[in-house]
Amino acid sequence: MSTWLLERDSFLLELLRLDGRGDYILQDTCRGGIECPFPPLYRCKDCFTTELYCKHCTVDKHREIPLHRIEYWNDGYFSHATLKSLGLRIQLGHACGECCYNPSPAFHDNFVVLDINGVHEVALDFCACELAQSHAIQLLRTRWYPSTTTAPQSAATFRLLHHFHILSFESKASAFEYWQLLARLTNNTGVSPTKDRYEALLRMIKQWRNITLLKRSGLGHDPAGIHAATPGACAVLCPACPQPGKNMPDDWQTAPPEVRWKFALFLAIDANFRLARKNVSSDVVDPGLSRGWSYFVEDREFKSFLNDAGTLPQEKSTCASHSAVNLADTKNARGLAATGVGTVDCAPDNLRRYVNMDYLLFSTLQHTRDIVVLNISYDIACQWSKHIWKRMSSYPSAIHFDRTHKNVVFLVPKFHLPAHIAACQIGFSYNLVKGVGRTDGEAPERGWANINPVATSTREMGPGSRRDTLDDHFGDFNWKKVSNFGISLLRKIKIAIPERDLHVRDFEDFNQTLSHEQLNEVNAWKLSIERWEEDRSQPNPFEITSKPMSQAAVRLSLSQKEASDLEHGVNDSLHSDISPSILISSGMDYEDQQCRLRRDHSALSVHATDLQLAKFQERSNTLQRKIAQWCTVQLLYFPSVARLRASDIESSIDSTQEEKPTNIKLWLPSQIRRETLLPCNDSFSKHEWDLRRAQAFDALDDLRRHLRLRTHLYKFKDAQIRGQRANTRAGIIIKNVEINVSVAAERYRRAWNALSALAPSLARDTWTTELPKLEEGDIRGMGDSAFGESSGNRTLSWIWKARGVATAGIEGEAVLSEALRVEWCRSRARANRWAEEVELLLEEMRRVSAFLAWHAAWWDEQATRRVGLDDASLEGIRGYAKRQAAQRRSMRDVFLTKWSIVPALLRPEATATPV
Repeated sequence: MSTWLLERDSFLLELLRLDGRGDYILQDTCRGGIECPFPPLYRCKDCFTTELYCKHCTVDKHREIPLHRIEYWNDGYFSHATLKSLGLRIQLGHACGECCYNPSPAFHDNFVVLDINGVHEVALDFCACELAQSHAIQLLRTRWYPSTTTAPQSAATFRLLHHFHILSFESKASAFEYWQLLARLTNNTGVSPTKDRYEALLRMIKQWRNITLLKRSGLGHDPAGIHAATPGACAVLCPACPQPGKNMPDDWQTAPPEVRWKFALFLAIDANFRLARKNVSSDVVDPGLSRGWSYFVEDREFKSFLNDAGTLPQEKSTCASHSAVNLADTKNARGLAATGVGTVDCAPDNLRRYVNMDYLLFSTLQHTRDIVVLNISYDIACQWSKHIWKRMSSYPSAIHFDRTHKNVVFLVPKFHLPAHIAACQIGFSYNLVKGVGRTDGEAPERGWANINPVATSTREMGPGSRRDTLDDHFGDFNWKKVSNFGISLLRKIKIAIPERDLHVRDFEDFNQTLSHEQLNEVNAWKLSIERWEEDRSQPNPFEITSKPMSQAAVRLSLSQKEASDLEHGVNDSLHSDISPSILISSGMDYEDQQCRLRRDHSALSVHATDLQLAKFQERSNTLQRKIAQWCTVQLLYFPSVARLRASDIESSIDSTQEEKPTNIKLWLPSQIRRETLLPCNDSFSKHEWDLRRAQAFDALDDLRRHLRLRTHLYKFKDAQIRGQRANTRAGIIIKNVEINVSVAAERYRRAWNALSALAPSLARDTWTTELPKLEEGDIRGMGDSAFGESSGNRTLSWIWKARGVATAGIEGEAVLSEALRVEWCRSRARANRWAEEVELLLEEMRRVSAFLAWHAAWWDEQATRRVGLDDASLEGIRGYAKRQAAQRRSMRDVFLTKWSIVPALLRPEATATPV
């Protein structure tokens, strides 16, 4: 950029020079024809050269390119001119330059063509000879798309429609925005308004989306034509998913159980309430053109299903308070014809009541009858799956699914799982269930991120246009994923192989360690987890039976109290979504995030990589935005904090460095009472007191758990570990546990300091009896002595006497056994999931290659299916099919070339199998 700045003046002068005649300023006569005597006054803005020609030569040069823009040198400057005003006439139905003996001018001799460089008024003649085609066909053969089938008065070029098509996929631009672009390209001053062809453009775009969809799906090659379309026939299939008859091994149905899991089909269900549609237009005025052939289910069948089954009562959730369930019948739908879109992998439709989502799932399962293993994820699967087969029995038989001899597993996506209760977190977790690899179940969320920008335009559309537009975008998103498989699968397996090796080695070391001391217990754990993996109705080995007091329980209690107050007409909330207790608990969460960010920053080395620094900065920016939003709400409840923040801002301005998010004071009630003399509402202090007390108990529980693990690891290291390599590895493990001990201690101290600041105002005098101050000497294991103590006078730290500690023996053997059991099970699960991930990725690579080979052969077959047409049509049909086949083979070859390094990554000494 610095070098360009030196040349900026010359660039500016060159642009201005082009507004004159430039190199042709001294040219007196036109050089477009032999001895042309006319003055050169015209030049084309779209041709490569800037040379000027006379009127006649300009017309001659543009007979085959009639949509270029012309400039006229008039009175010392260039003004706009059109080829029509220069006398150019466009003749359809004949080769360029060939005379038509019966031309038929367009209506009023004023035809409008939309092209990527603007809106053009042209003089157009249709052919009216005896064998002439219809006006619409004549336009199509010129690659102009007619706005109507009868007496068209306008058209759009194929390249404009294709240009908008791709642009809308990438930028999510609407047709209105694109029309505004064309109008401004034509005239950006408003002096000569462009003729309005917006409605015509909308119509042509809708038809173009549909006709290109049918073309890409091969329906033009079927002898039955469009009538051969079936539900889902135009959808882009996933080559990586199991497709019987297309990419599956011949013996896959008889594969043993230890291999069969690789042929499972993963289905992800979700709903998106952003993709709502206003109650405008109707199916009669704006019918859909796809009719269930792509991703939306067929509308009439779906509405008929709702009429029959849609009155079933909605089950209320017994898990977390999912608004998707409990509020499904109460969402604000005023003025909306559709409150959103639901999807099963690639089958979207409206709403998220159980009935709606059931229909989507069972409609999808009709296409998966041969698949034996189905892994189905839904963010409320814990509740939704309870009575799903019972509900199915009440639905029409057309969507019934025979689950005999099938293994159907219901899971919750990883990102959504923390919102569930503990039982769901261990019963529906992708991390713990066998045979799912490292799948996260969040595929729909990635699709929503791509499609959400379209919501602002589709919410104003009629029902048919909306379905067709979303269908088109879903198809493009799928195609981009397909064309990127070569890169994405390679990237995933490059990550998965070293992770597999690491976690398998870690588990083997951990398992060997425990087996030396507790062989019987380890064997019992293994038997227990294998039983649960085969039958999930068995006791869950990942479950922790102890139930200490937690912050979550206190938050629930506070929320219930607020609900009770509301019932009695008491409402302290000043914000519609954030109550006082939520404000305090959120502030404490951000305090934890600040501490975590400070630790991670101090852990960065002096020579941290750019990637590490970038990731840290992204986290820092995210936290700063969250805190800023929280502070805005805080001012509603704590107006006096405004003065404190103003003082903070002044000090940050005086400072030479910008205030970091880790240093922002949150000014919770405890901090206000400790550092200022400002008044603070006692009810807010009471909220923080309850939450801080629970935080202290949570921190103590974590501290004891990590100390138990540290004690065990030290004992094992002293007794069993020999050699530098083994000692180094053990030292790394112990160091990580030490960090966890420090984090838990720091969290307890933050809670204790806050309680200390709040206690005087709340008259809490005896709280230190149950929560003493944590000194450095108190942080030790059950069997560890304090400084100066011997084995004869050793005392137990108070942390082991506080609430929440099991009393089974002086060394807490029962507690230690449970902690080790859960940790052993989780370590085994991590190793197995990564091992499965490598196997799944290898299988997906094989399936992608097989599918592309099958698809290429399928397109070869389509080339010769149509008969009885003219030679030109048959040649076009064959040419398109062969090109599609060649593209699939080319994609397959490129993918295989990229994946050729995988065998080298799979070193024999690094292979690992599930344990």
